[in-house]
Amino acid sequence: MRDAVRRLHDNITRVFMGHPEAVDRVVACLLARGHLLIEDVPGVGKTVLAHAIARSVECDFTRIQLTPDLLPSDVLGVSVYDRDTGEFKLKRGPIFANIVLADEINRTTPRTQSALLEAMSEASVSIDGTVIPLDPPFMLIATQNPAEFEGTYPLPENQLDRFLMRTTIGYPGPEDELRVLRERPGLRALPDLEPVLHRDDLITLQSAVDDVRTDDAILAYIVRFAAATREAPELRLGLSPRGSLALAQAARATAFLSGRDYVVPEDVTSNVAAVCAHRVIPAGGGHEFGTPGAAAAAERLLAEILDTVESPA
Repeated sequence: MRDAVRRLHDNITRVFMGHPEAVDRVVACLLARGHLLIEDVPGVGKTVLAHAIARSVECDFTRIQLTPDLLPSDVLGVSVYDRDTGEFKLKRGPIFANIVLADEINRTTPRTQSALLEAMSEASVSIDGTVIPLDPPFMLIATQNPAEFEGTYPLPENQLDRFLMRTTIGYPGPEDELRVLRERPGLRALPDLEPVLHRDDLITLQSAVDDVRTDDAILAYIVRFAAATREAPELRLGLSPRGSLALAQAARATAFLSGRDYVVPEDVTSNVAAVCAHRVIPAGGGHEFGTPGAAAAAERLLAEILDTVESPA
């Protein structure tokens, strides 16, 4: 299984050059059965990274380009009347795939954004009163530009809470940018990228992550941290129980990628920023919820709170 993870990581870095920590974060999120929000300025490779993940796994993939005029039915699907049979048949939308790329998710309206909620939390969709399960594995990878950009709709709290992780990429270093200019991986390497994992292999890896041992001392550490965020006067909204579950699952995935079958405190602390910062709201305002400024303030406050929580020996 470790070889499979290494192949996946290496395949992604063939086209996404630089920022190996971002690739590690993405792979951990995939193995943890989580959904990923990639937020950064245009042109730094958000879509290339998402495409590289999808092409590296041999399963169904769709891309949804979210726009202000997109309707929920454009995402979920619609019932169409069949004259031959006299019955309505479901025309499935792009959400019915194993890996779904929702490109520029904050450029569509809140109504369409909310169409993704059930799929993200329940792995199912409801159309015309019928609940339809989505085939496993299911992962939504969303990209968004910073909320300060024109024509964006900030994601609401309940939508952000469905993402296991939120991450940024940043600009590449001079050497990596030179490689991008020379090799143009998005144009040359990405179309030819071959899958290195089958759908069943990915499900097996995800099950292995679930089996990573998490001692009660580690779980109690997460509970103490969550309680501290709820009691901190610097935060108007602390970490929810869903956030605690997400932090524990991300820690298991990190331990698995590190070659261990047990979680250590560092697996928890290394995931606090990516897993928790988009779930809490700093007190006092100053930044709109969901913006990079609010996320940076939340990361700083969470790090301060984490320092006050006793870590397992």
